[in-house]
Amino acid sequence: MVRRWRQALLTALCGVLIAAVKVGDGSPGSAALLLAAFLAIGFLLSPLAFPRTSGGSGDDRPVVYWRPGCPYCLRLRARLGPEAGRVRWVDIWQDPDAAATVRGITGGDETVPTVVIGGRGHVNPDPSWLRDQISPASR
Repeated sequence: MVRRWRQALLTALCGVLIAAVKVGDGSPGSAALLLAAFLAIGFLLSPLAFPRTSGGSGDDRPVVYWRPGCPYCLRLRARLGPEAGRVRWVDIWQDPDAAATVRGITGGDETVPTVVIGGRGHVNPDPSWLRDQISPASR
């Protein structure tokens, strides 16, 4: 659990410390801006930036295996936009079976994002390709 939140919490803590120094220097405006920026980055690095895992293994939606703090996972999530809800998001740090699945697809390492569509694994696919695969017109 702590591992999933480590980067987000450290980023937020750094923001608080830097803002405190700025307030001490008499710059409350820049302190507020820096704190807001660090908190936003902390949110993006946290599991909260991704849709919650829902549905069971019988779900026929494509599966995206990800982990918190992964910039490629964040890029995929951002580029999918509202279409991100059309896939199942599985955090490999929270689900050991998912991590084993990713290692099986990638040849032993935990490279994410790994997407499984129709039983085939795709490592770090182009977001536009995935969007085309999950769009309603392609079904």
